[in-house]
Amino acid sequence: MTGWFSFALAALLLMGVQRFFYKVAAEKSCDTTMTTLSFMATVTVISAAVFFLRGAAVPDLPFLLLIGLANSLAFLLATVTHIEALKTIPARIAYPLIRLDAVLVVVISFLFFHEQVSGSQQLGLVLALAAVLVIARERGGDGKTSWKSSRGLLFVAAAILAGAGAAVSSRYAALGTDKVAFMAVSYGLSTLFAAGLGEPARRRGQVAAGRATALRIGCTMGILNVVGYYAYLEALSRGPLSLVTVITSMHFVVAVVLSIILYRERPTVLGISGIVLTVVSLVLLRA
Repeated sequence: MTGWFSFALAALLLMGVQRFFYKVAAEKSCDTTMTTLSFMATVTVISAAVFFLRGAAVPDLPFLLLIGLANSLAFLLATVTHIEALKTIPARIAYPLIRLDAVLVVVISFLFFHEQVSGSQQLGLVLALAAVLVIARERGGDGKTSWKSSRGLLFVAAAILAGAGAAVSSRYAALGTDKVAFMAVSYGLSTLFAAGLGEPARRRGQVAAGRATALRIGCTMGILNVVGYYAYLEALSRGPLSLVTVITSMHFVVAVVLSIILYRERPTVLGISGIVLTVVSLVLLRA
C-alpha cells in the first residue's frame, strides 16, 4: 500500500496528455481507424518486447489469457459505446458523464473488495465526483439539456458499465499476473478486434484524410499509454481500487487544461471551479 499515489498521479497526467491527442487527431481530421490501430499496436509491440527482454515468466497462463480477454472486450465495448454516444450527445457532455464509471467502481470496491478509506479521502472522493459533474455542466455551455436522446444515454450507460469492467479486470490483473504481459495480451486482442471492426470501411473503399499524421499521433498516444497504463496497474497493485480509479478517471481534466492553453478555448467560471475541485480532491485523496 506504499507509493500508490505517485503512480496514480503519473497515470492521471500521462493518460490526460494521451486523451488530449484525441482532440489533436480530430482537429487534424485524421483517419480514426488508423489512429486507433496504430495506438493499440504500439502498446502491444512495446509491452511484448519489454516482456520478452525481461525474460519474465507467467505463473498462470490461463489466468493471463482469461483476464486479458475480459479486459480487452470491456475496453473495446467502452470505446465503441463511447463513440456511438458521441453521435447523439455533445462530446463536451458525454465524456464527463461516461467518467462517472468511477462511481460504480467505488461501489464495487466497498462491496466486494471491502476497502476502507479515511474521512478526508471520503471527502476527496465526493469532491472528485463533484468536479466531474461541474465540468459536465460547464461543457454544456448554456446548461440546457441538449443531450436528451434516449439512444445516446443508453450508450452512455453501456460505456459506464464497460469502463467499470475494464477497471475491475485491471485490478485483478495487477494483483494476479505479470503487468507487462497483461498489457501485451489485452492490447494485442484489442488490436485484432479493432482491425476487424475497421475492415468493412476498408472494403467499401472509404479512405479518410491524414493517414500519415494519424499514424504518428497514434504511435505517440501508444508510447504515452504504455507508461501511463503501467503506472495505473502499479498503483492498483499497491493501493485501493476506489481511490486509484477515481484519481485516474480525472485525466480528462488534463485534456481540458491543454485545450484551453494550446487551442485557446475560453474557460468559464464553472470550468475553473471544476479544475480547482479536482486539485483539492487530489490533495485530500493523498492524505
